[in-house]
Amino acid sequence: MSVTGSIKIFSGNAHRGLAEEICGQLQCDLGKASTDRFSDGEFNFQIGENVRGADVFIVQPTCPPTDQNLMELLIMIDTFVRASAERVTAVIPYFGYARSDKKDRPRVPIAAKLVSNLITTAGASRILTIDLHASQIQGFFDIPVDHLYAAPIVVEYFRNNPIENLIVVAPDTGGAERARAYAKRLDAGLALCDKRRERANEADVMNIVGDVSGKNCLIVDDMCDTGGTICKVAQALHEAGANEIFAVFTHGVLSGGAYDKIAKSHLKKVIVSNTIPARNGSSGGKVEVLSVAGLLASAIRSIHDETSVSSLFI
Repeated sequence: MSVTGSIKIFSGNAHRGLAEEICGQLQCDLGKASTDRFSDGEFNFQIGENVRGADVFIVQPTCPPTDQNLMELLIMIDTFVRASAERVTAVIPYFGYARSDKKDRPRVPIAAKLVSNLITTAGASRILTIDLHASQIQGFFDIPVDHLYAAPIVVEYFRNNPIENLIVVAPDTGGAERARAYAKRLDAGLALCDKRRERANEADVMNIVGDVSGKNCLIVDDMCDTGGTICKVAQALHEAGANEIFAVFTHGVLSGGAYDKIAKSHLKKVIVSNTIPARNGSSGGKVEVLSVAGLLASAIRSIHDETSVSSLFI
C-alpha cells in the first residue's frame, strides 16, 4: 500500500520519550494531540492537527500498566481511522500479553491472539514491533507485521565493549536459538541452562549444559520481568565456576523487586533497551539502557518509502 501523505508520529502516555527520540532521528515534530483523562480515569484523546491522507505511526508499547496502555492504543487507532488517515501503523516496541501465546495448561486464554484481534479490529493497517516473546504471534495478525530485532544494537555495543573469553548463555532451552545467533555474531561459545518453572514468575535452575568454568558469561533473553529467573541463572553460573556474568534483555520490565534482586546478585551488568520506559529503582549501577530509537526510525522511514526493512536485520 503506497501512501502519498507525509509521515506523522504520535504518542500516547506509555513512552513519550521514545517517540520524541524517534522524531529527532527523523527530523520531524511529534504530532499534536490531547492525551488527557476524564476524572473517572477514561482516556480522553483528541488529535490536534489535520491527518487526512497522512501516514500515521502511533508509538505505544503495551508495557505496565498494560491494560491502560493497550486501551489508549486502541482508542488512538480508532481516532486516526475516523480522521481519515491513509494508513495507521501501530508501533509497539514491547508487545504485552505475549507470554500467553498458547494453551499450555487447561482452561487458560490465548491473550496474545485476543490482543492482536483487538488491534486489527480497531483499524491498524500494520504493526511494527521488536523481539516478540514468541515469533508465531506475527501469525495472529491478519495485517502486515514488521518484526524487528534488537540484536544489531546489542552486538554493536559488545563489539565496542568487548568481553574476553566470552560464552553466551541461554537461560532456558526455548532461548537457545536466540543465544546461538548472538554467539555466532560475537564469535563466542554457547551454553544453556536447564530449568524447571514451577509457577508463573518463579523458576528453579537445575543445571548448566556446557563448560562455563573460568569464562565470562553473557545471558541472553528477550525480557526480564521480576528478575527471579535471571538471578537464579547467575547463581548457577557462579557455582559452575563462571568468572564475570553479564545479561542482556530487549525488554526490561523489571517489576516488583527486580532492581533489588539484580543489585544483590552475581550479575556484573545488565543491558536492556528502552522499548519500555525505565522504572524507578536502584540496581547499584548494574543496569545500562540502550536506545532503539534509531532502529525504529529507520524502519518507519522504510515503511513510508516502501523500501525493504530486512536490511535492518543481522
